[in-house]
Amino acid sequence: MNLSNARDAVLIVAITPYFLEKGNVWFEENLDKILQARETQQFFQDNAVVLQTQTEWGLSPLLRKLDEMGYEKVLEVQEMGEFSHRGGIIDVFPINTSNAIRIEFIGNRIESIEKLDVGLKPEDETKAKELLKKRLKSQKLFSDIKGLKVGDYLVHLDHGVGKFTGISYLVSGILHQEEVPDTTYNIQDTKYYVLEYAGGDKLYVPLGLERKLSRYIGFQEPRISRLGSSFWQKTKRRVKEEVEKLAKQLLEVYAKREVSSRSSYAPEDEIEERVAANFPYQETPDQLQTLQEINEDLCKTEPMDRIVCGDVGFGKTEVALRTMVRAVKNGYQAALLAPTTILAHQHFQNFQERLRTLPIHLAMLSRIQTKKEQKAILQELREGIIDVVIGTHRLLSGDVQFKNLGLLVIDDEQRFGVKQKERLRELRTSLDVLSLSATPIPRTLYMALSSLRSMSTIQTPPEGRVPVKTVIAHRKEKVIKEAIETERKRNGQVYYLHNRIGTIEGVKKYLEKLVPRTTFGVAHGRLKEKELIRIMDAFRAKKFDVLIATTIIENGLDLPTVHTLIVEDAAKLGLAQAYQIKGRVGRSRTQSYAYFLYGGRLSLNAKLRLEALKEAEELGSGYRIALKDLEIRGAGNILGREQSGNVNAVGLNLYCQLLSEAVDKNKKILQGDKT
Repeated sequence: MNLSNARDAVLIVAITPYFLEKGNVWFEENLDKILQARETQQFFQDNAVVLQTQTEWGLSPLLRKLDEMGYEKVLEVQEMGEFSHRGGIIDVFPINTSNAIRIEFIGNRIESIEKLDVGLKPEDETKAKELLKKRLKSQKLFSDIKGLKVGDYLVHLDHGVGKFTGISYLVSGILHQEEVPDTTYNIQDTKYYVLEYAGGDKLYVPLGLERKLSRYIGFQEPRISRLGSSFWQKTKRRVKEEVEKLAKQLLEVYAKREVSSRSSYAPEDEIEERVAANFPYQETPDQLQTLQEINEDLCKTEPMDRIVCGDVGFGKTEVALRTMVRAVKNGYQAALLAPTTILAHQHFQNFQERLRTLPIHLAMLSRIQTKKEQKAILQELREGIIDVVIGTHRLLSGDVQFKNLGLLVIDDEQRFGVKQKERLRELRTSLDVLSLSATPIPRTLYMALSSLRSMSTIQTPPEGRVPVKTVIAHRKEKVIKEAIETERKRNGQVYYLHNRIGTIEGVKKYLEKLVPRTTFGVAHGRLKEKELIRIMDAFRAKKFDVLIATTIIENGLDLPTVHTLIVEDAAKLGLAQAYQIKGRVGRSRTQSYAYFLYGGRLSLNAKLRLEALKEAEELGSGYRIALKDLEIRGAGNILGREQSGNVNAVGLNLYCQLLSEAVDKNKKILQGDKT
């Protein structure tokens, strides 16, 4: 058979590690041996096809074969390892040729085979195959379809989102829904994942092609299209283009940071040891590991950019405090940026307590201070008198200048606006940056970005911490009255969540009648910030028993004397939000309680959310609870809201796979430019 002329015949080999190691010249030199091997060896029969003009080769079987050999279906072929289909034409870019080819069918006969203009220069061939090797690995890493259940949504790389309906077995050309105990057939070779698409279309994915499948995680129910429609290919192309832009943005920061430098930090000494010694708790192994990782970052000469991710109340702030002290000890100023005035004020109070015996000048900057107070603080920041400043986005204003800012700690970055994030992106290129996140970072996103951003996770609860007992119940006076009175008897305090500002004062009057001799305060977002802080300080000082509040309490408040939470209308909260709010209690060794109450009948989704909260009583369950909700929220922490539509379109796992590939590809281009 003559394969030298692409107009007559062509060899296409599978995307396997074995073939990716070979250059195109090798295929030309060993063509006869490959053809001979196809006669007798199963590997070559499975992983190589020969196509010749004027021969019978069904279009559908060839499409299926390209899929099985690892080629990715796209709208238009542009890179090695891709194929596309329209009408009786298949375009494919084999990994053993320098050009894409077009195969034209008439019926089930190959009419013509010709080269396309899409091709690679010899020097780019190796880079293309290196990227395909990485893609093979990433497909396996990001697929993660263990523990599938009927009804789960899966994403097929070439065909899009479908609903998993079970496993089928093909024996003697007949499909069976259950395993067939027939020793004359290799059941493993005839096992299929069955995915259902719109219009009842079904896709059978053979065992061994799991790398093309990933579990769908998104903000809402996915859109399912018909098999063979162009909707998925257009969606995937759009998302790839957006991911390319994001990868370039990330790499711009990465490249600028690489060329920035500072002196490496000196080893820890007496001041750092004193801070560690006055920590009232035993450090968890995860905290110590994170501190060690930060120490290693600071010992380098390029700026740090690390994100610390941990469940609520697991000690991220302590890690930030010690890192800021190290920065000051090494001659830098340090700033902590918080999303709300309440949270900034709380950090300020905690830091004051911890640093009161140390020669460190601490200040707070926010809009609740008078202009005169702000002016004095700005002057001291410029002169370097203030070592550590804690504030809101006021710190990002144009009139804020530091003498020698070295470290920026960002608490809950996703809650800042677009302009603030742009300013943070600028600061990232030259400063040491430590970001704190209270929601889990999905494993897939961690892998996608690990070559650009350093990440630490704190999953171990502090010693002696007791899991919060969760009660799901109908909203009844008896339940509310008993919960408040029980907490008062042990001299504790209560959060009562009522999320409607217009009726919150009426709720206060109602509770005052229901539980006499109990004192109440009210907090919500329409109060002036000074008044809000006055109320929170009074509650911290135990001047009243129950704080009736909106979801304003969600963000990081740490009051260890509050042991009971009552959520009045839990059905209206999202799962991630409810979980975050639950984290406001249980901050000490005292047994805490969270009452999630509801009125009337629950919708199915609300019931599932509340059941998930009940099931997640154990500490640290934020890393396992509600994959769809919490992990997507964790992704939002890093990617930003502008990427949410793209994540939703293809699912988080495939999105992260595409991002990982785009980062690798652009990183290679960047490194090539340097050389």
